[in-house]
Amino acid sequence: MATLNALDFALGPELEHALRRCVESDEAFCVLDQRLSPRRRLEELELLGATVLRASDGRTALRTGRAVDSEVGLVTLTSGSSGTPKAAELTWDALRASALMTQARLRGASVPVWYPCLPANHIGGLAVLLRAVLGDASLLWGDPDDLDTAPRRGATHAAVVRTQLARHDLSGFETVLLGGGRPPTPRDDNVVTTWGMSETGSGIVYDGVALDGVAVASVDEELIVRSPTLFRSYRDSPRPRTIGPDGLDDWFPTGDAGNVVDGRVSVRGRVGFVINTGGEKLWPEDLEAVLATVTGVRDVAITAVDDDEWGQSIVALVVGDGNPLNDAIMAAASERVGPWAKPKEIRYVAAIPRTGNGKVRRSELPHVF
Repeated sequence: MATLNALDFALGPELEHALRRCVESDEAFCVLDQRLSPRRRLEELELLGATVLRASDGRTALRTGRAVDSEVGLVTLTSGSSGTPKAAELTWDALRASALMTQARLRGASVPVWYPCLPANHIGGLAVLLRAVLGDASLLWGDPDDLDTAPRRGATHAAVVRTQLARHDLSGFETVLLGGGRPPTPRDDNVVTTWGMSETGSGIVYDGVALDGVAVASVDEELIVRSPTLFRSYRDSPRPRTIGPDGLDDWFPTGDAGNVVDGRVSVRGRVGFVINTGGEKLWPEDLEAVLATVTGVRDVAITAVDDDEWGQSIVALVVGDGNPLNDAIMAAASERVGPWAKPKEIRYVAAIPRTGNGKVRRSELPHVF
């Protein structure tokens, strides 16, 4: 059994150095969210089970921690978009596989220079750092909000979420990885959409094509995965397994709905949040993508309430610009999806609850209204 270091550093060179020390000493680590309140931080530490807290002012032993097996390199929390986050354990082999497989797909004429701008407590942001710590990429440090000028200072690659894509001019980057929810359309040619999760060690499908060494299949409309980057287990439970098309039971059921046609992966959304209205299935992400194109809609999330007649009736939660949008929203839903997708109710809200990496917190939507 081994120590689990909770790294309490802001995104920057000091965090990179701490990660390198963990790798050199073969000590497992997790990265704390710098935005949390003291109370929430204690809850996160308990979920992670860290045994040691490492910060700029030194090292502190934690009484409530639990050691990890020596093969574990990382413990990270899932996004929590569909409920309470879980602590997933990834081995050193899985972390190295993720770094090397991503580099192999993205490498151009020169070694990538990444500009870190996502919180490292999430797998998408941490994976950027590990491509340098465990691979041969390099990092260019700077203000995470100064994305526009990063290419002029030498950065070639960045990983962002949709909000950053909307707020910044990222045309100077060679490649921009986009994760954290359904991508917008249209988008620049240098933007690569990704699909993955904490359990898969970050993105494993780029622009609909799985990384070399990754297998993705669809069984009963759910995407299942086999990959050398997969997590080993949760802290408190084993890794779920399912039987794949090859008859083996070492596939991971992702909980995402989708299909695979001629090697291309299409993702619909979380299986547990599909809406059944009048016998028609509707994935919230499909309707959200349509309504996000309506002029005046600044943000949107789709949920449902029980309905005696329809089974479930669709509710659109909209952050608007103050102008009447109901007619435009109804027309877009009917024309782009179908008449069954027209919301039975549109409610205007101040904000949509989202995770740090931009995913809608669907379990919280019923409490918004």
